[in-house]
Amino acid sequence: MHTLRASKYGLSIKKLPPSIIEVIDALSKAGYEAYIVGGGVRDLMLGLNPKDFDAVTNATPAQVKAVFGRRCRIIGRRFELAHVYIGRDLIEVATFRAPPKKEVTSAQGMILRDNNWGTIEQDFARRDFSINAMYYQPRKGIVLDFCNAIADIKSKTLRLLGDPAKRFEEDPVRMLRTLRFAAKLDFKISEEILNVFNTETAMLLRDVSPHRLYDESQKLFTMGQLQRILPLLIDFGVWKQLFADIKPNLTPFITLAAKNTDQRIQVGKTINPAFFYAVLLWENFLERTQFYLNKGLVPAEARAQAGLDILKRQCTRTVIPRFAETFIREVWEMQTRLLNPKPQQIESLASHARFRAGFDFLLLREKSGDVNTEDMGYWWDIYQNMSTDEKESAIAKYNRQRVKKRRKVSSDVAEEVPVSTESSVIEPLVVEQENNSRRARRAKAKRVATSSQGNTTAVNTSSNVEIDDRHPILKRKRVQRDLKHVVFGPTQ
Repeated sequence: MHTLRASKYGLSIKKLPPSIIEVIDALSKAGYEAYIVGGGVRDLMLGLNPKDFDAVTNATPAQVKAVFGRRCRIIGRRFELAHVYIGRDLIEVATFRAPPKKEVTSAQGMILRDNNWGTIEQDFARRDFSINAMYYQPRKGIVLDFCNAIADIKSKTLRLLGDPAKRFEEDPVRMLRTLRFAAKLDFKISEEILNVFNTETAMLLRDVSPHRLYDESQKLFTMGQLQRILPLLIDFGVWKQLFADIKPNLTPFITLAAKNTDQRIQVGKTINPAFFYAVLLWENFLERTQFYLNKGLVPAEARAQAGLDILKRQCTRTVIPRFAETFIREVWEMQTRLLNPKPQQIESLASHARFRAGFDFLLLREKSGDVNTEDMGYWWDIYQNMSTDEKESAIAKYNRQRVKKRRKVSSDVAEEVPVSTESSVIEPLVVEQENNSRRARRAKAKRVATSSQGNTTAVNTSSNVEIDDRHPILKRKRVQRDLKHVVFGPTQ
């Protein structure tokens, strides 16, 4: 074990948030050992800004809860942890772990239960990567390095503690973490890992819960290096284990969406991880929609059923939450509405809750070379920056172009319809039913009487019945009603 001076490697208590300091101090005051461990220490040494900090202690989860009371919540069955809430911050506190006395594993070797408490020396050996096995005590200003992890940080090498094949069997998610750290930190993967990490090893991910795989996929999408991680997923055979029917092919649309996502994260903008799922599943959605259209379903029903099928199929690998499924389907449905909006609905459509996500999706499609967008992405982009008067004139111009386009389509269809030489009379496709209301009958009788021009008889074209002056329809008079006893309004 090496005891390193924290200040020598860029670690300072001033760089830590008050929440993690409060957790460390509270546990130390209660008589327990407490350290900061994991990615927070690693990122500070690399000069990065850690997203969160984790703590480790020799106190059991029950003892941690006794220290923090209602602010602590114990979670997990496989790995029991304590979540401590300090204001809006969440600090994950783990207990030192020891090798299990009796391993509870699956048929493939994945650990199913791991709640054996131990010492700090035993705990470091249970960690996955050497760069995550450094223990930082901020009050003492020291870092405990049990496996010469500082050398791996200097050489930017990703190394697993122990036999890589065994560690992947214990927890297959470590394969995803390997690729994520390699892409995020720009580290090279050690030869020991590369020798066992292949397509067959990646199939161990089938034993992992689809809920956990969804959480891991969100980390891949939101780490800010999506462009770098996607090719690695394909090269190491992980793509097919994460995505059910998505072809391992980085289309221009997917590549551009990944680049756009990374740029938004770098400038501090928020992203919705479900948006990238909508991008990945888009081609499958279009194919399934066409399948239902060929079966005779109307477009709206075809799109709805296709969305259900695609998301249900994907849930066999990563269980997408219901709210995320709703978001994805709404983004897909917005594509149809944005491509051919009705002029009177443009203003309300621009204020729709899913307009921004749908517009970004449409614009990415257009920039990636999708000709089916018909330049509507750029039209909506310009429309959003217009004044009120400019928007009105833009809508009017769009309406004129829309009418002209519809007329052109109608004329083209009419030219394609062959003209019958036998008769020039075109039978209507739908025969309108005759209006038999009193007003319609009186108007019809009046037209017949006028067309007769004084003749005493006229022919009814619909029934060929002769009508003269003595016909009841001409002799009928309006009946005057006594309204004195009529009750107006609702009756019981």
